[in-house]
Amino acid sequence: QVQLVESGGGLVQAGTSLRLSCAASRGTFSSYGMGWFRQAPGTEREFVAGMNWIGSRTYYSDTVKGRFTISKDNAKNTGYLQMNSLKPEDTAVYYCAARRTYLASSNQYDYTDWGQGTQVTVSS
Repeated sequence: QVQLVESGGGLVQAGTSLRLSCAASRGTFSSYGMGWFRQAPGTEREFVAGMNWIGSRTYYSDTVKGRFTISKDNAKNTGYLQMNSLKPEDTAVYYCAARRTYLASSNQYDYTDWGQGTQVTVSS
C-alpha cells in the first residue's frame, strides 16, 4: 500500500496557474496507476485526470481537458497536476489517488490509496 501526500494548493486568481504535487511513500509509484479527483462543498467527488503506471496514457474530464496536465516522475515517486487558466469553478479540495494496476480509471472506487487532499480556491 502506498502513502500519498498532496501539496501545492492555495488561493489564486482566475486565469492563473497552480501545480499540485503528490508524493508517494511506502511503495513504488511506478507500479501504480494514478488519478486526481476533486470535491467542492456539497458535491460528489469527481474525476479530474488519470495516468497509467508508466505514464504513456493520460485521461481527462471534459471540464479540464486542454487546461490541466497530469504527469508522473517515477524516479522521484511523485505525481503532478499542472493547472492552467484556472476558473472559479475549479475551486475544490483536490485528491491524489493510486491503484496497483497498469491502467488509471475515472471511477473513484477503483482506487485503493488516497491522499488527504489539498485546497484550491480560485477567486474571480
